[in-house]
Parts: sequence; structure tokens; C-alpha cells
Amino acid sequence: MVNITHKNSTLRKALAEAVLSVSSQDTIDAIVNNKVPKGNVFEMSKTAGLFAAKKTSDMIPDCHPLPIEYTSIQFEIRDLDIYITSEIHTIYKTGVEVEAMHSASVVALTMYDMLKPIDKNIEIRNIRLIEKKGGKSDIKDSGEGIDASVIVCSDSIFAGKKEDKAGKAIISSLEKNNVKTNDYVIIPDEVLEIQNKIKSDIENGIDLIMITGGTGLSKRDVTPEAVRPLLDREIPGIAEAIRSYGQLRTPYSMLSRSLAGMIGDTLIIALPGSTKGAEESMDAIFPGILHIYKILNGGKH
Repeated sequence: MVNITHKNSTLRKALAEAVLSVSSQDTIDAIVNNKVPKGNVFEMSKTAGLFAAKKTSDMIPDCHPLPIEYTSIQFEIRDLDIYITSEIHTIYKTGVEVEAMHSASVVALTMYDMLKPIDKNIEIRNIRLIEKKGGKSDIKDSGEGIDASVIVCSDSIFAGKKEDKAGKAIISSLEKNNVKTNDYVIIPDEVLEIQNKIKSDIENGIDLIMITGGTGLSKRDVTPEAVRPLLDREIPGIAEAIRSYGQLRTPYSMLSRSLAGMIGDTLIIALPGSTKGAEESMDAIFPGILHIYKILNGGKH
């Protein structure tokens, strides 16, 4: 199966449809009046659809097992056509489109099986996804027009003893979100160095400043101390999202002192210095974090 461990759990919805066509009004009347020999067609097929929604991953090899938290199966009769809709909700890392279509399909197949003794010309058609919601595809905020600066705070990398990977990982993530990296520097983990670089970026009109490194607990980790006094207002929810996301992947995330806030209209985010920590932090907050620029522009971005 596809690796989805990097994804966030969000509310996901899907609505699917199948159409079952019968050959005569007598069949419709038998369904409506509960005269079908095998039993109540709507109730039996609805039950089958509920089972199918929950068992999709058992039938479709690449589907992930996921919690089905809401299912609604509805029927609408239009002449000799019965429109079946299956709506499914979950809070998980991947969508429920296949679950909804599988559910609608099994409802239709169950109806076929129950009706075939009284109607030999039943047809199932137009199994399709009507609508899906949730996940990153629903986030319309784009990084186009946003200029970023990536600052790597590390004494050892600055001295040439280590290679920077975290900063490059951040740049790669920014590119995926259409954010242009205007500047990329490596500086020592020193308060004045960090503050002077931030002030310079602000003067140059940078929209987003990403800092990696110096957020741990050692005596040399001074990034939060350097950044916090400069902030006009802190945005604690960003750091909380980063830590919450990371905690599900490593117990050490609780030790991170990630920090985020605004200086004027510039967003500053301080991330862990490890490559994995930086990558996971970017996965945790992008592209949702870009919505802040829409807010700053009065709803336009």
C-alpha cells in the first residue's frame, strides 16, 4: 500500500452513486410495497452497503483500513431507475472515495440478487463518485507570490564540519508549495547573528522566514531566545501543530522548542535542526499555514 504515514488526519467525506434499472413498474411496486419474496429490498441492501463500507480494505488490495465514522445510504426512485447514494465520513489520513463507491456497488448488487427472481432484465450502471472533500486537495491557498528566506542555525555546519540537509529539505518543501526561496544562509547559533539576519530579511520585504536549528534543550540552542523578543505576536498554534504531529512519530518531539509568530506582516517559524524533524514539521503545517497570507490580505490571496 502507498505510504500515508506523513499525512495528517483530517475530516474526509465522499458521496458516491449507483443506478439500478428495472424493466417494469411491477418490480418498482413490489419493492415499494415490500412484496419481494426475498424480503425488504431497501433494508437488506442498505445493511449490505453498511457492511461493504467497513470491509472495503478487505476487498480492494491497495485500500487502507480506516475508521468509518458515518455512513448514509439513500434511495430515490425515478421512473424505472433507482438512484442509490452512499455518503461516508471519516477523520483519517486518506479519503473514502473507494469506500463510498464500494458501498453503493454492493447495495446495487444486493438489490439485483433480491430482484432477479421477479425481473430478469435488471441493469446496474453509472457507478461513480459524485463528490469528495477533505485533505490537502481541498486547501486552495497557494504559495505563489510569497518570498521566503531559509536560515540554518548551526555552529558545526557553519564551520564546515557537517553538511546541511534540514535547510535543503525545507527549501524542497517550499518549492512543492510554490513558495519562492529568495535567500538561503548558514549562520552560527548565536543570538545576535540570528536577530540581525531576521531584521535584514524584514527590511528586504521577505514574507516568510524559516529557521532550522537551535530549538533543542542544550546550552547552544538559542534560537527561541533570539526570535521571541522580536515578535510582535506569537502564534502558539503553529508550534503546537508541529509538536503534535511529531509526537505521533517520535516520543522526542515533546522536547522541541519550535516557535512561530509575526513581525509586521512577516511570518517567522523556527523548526528543529534535524533533517527528519524539519521535514515532518513542514508536512505538519503546509499548505495550511499559507492561509495566513490570505488573512493578512483581507481574504484575498
